[in-house]
Amino acid sequence: MIWNLGSLVVLGGIAGWLGSIVLGRNKEMGCWANIGIGILGAIIVGLVMSLIFPSAPDIGGVNLYSIVLGTLGAVLLLLVTGWYRGRAE
Repeated sequence: MIWNLGSLVVLGGIAGWLGSIVLGRNKEMGCWANIGIGILGAIIVGLVMSLIFPSAPDIGGVNLYSIVLGTLGAVLLLLVTGWYRGRAE
């Protein structure tokens, strides 16, 4: 699972941006936050998918499968961080 750094940044940016739009946090987040959340979300969902479905393709490159799973991971990560941030206040 070797990713090209450029495609990882593009995938992270798209997935994080879509995740922030889904949750209505687009105005609160900047470009780098979207990329970071998207990359982390894609990695987390990619690892979980490989454990649950060993024959599932890896998340790699910029394609629809990677964007959908990366966005799902970004949404889940944003939900968890938002829940934690709300409980801390």
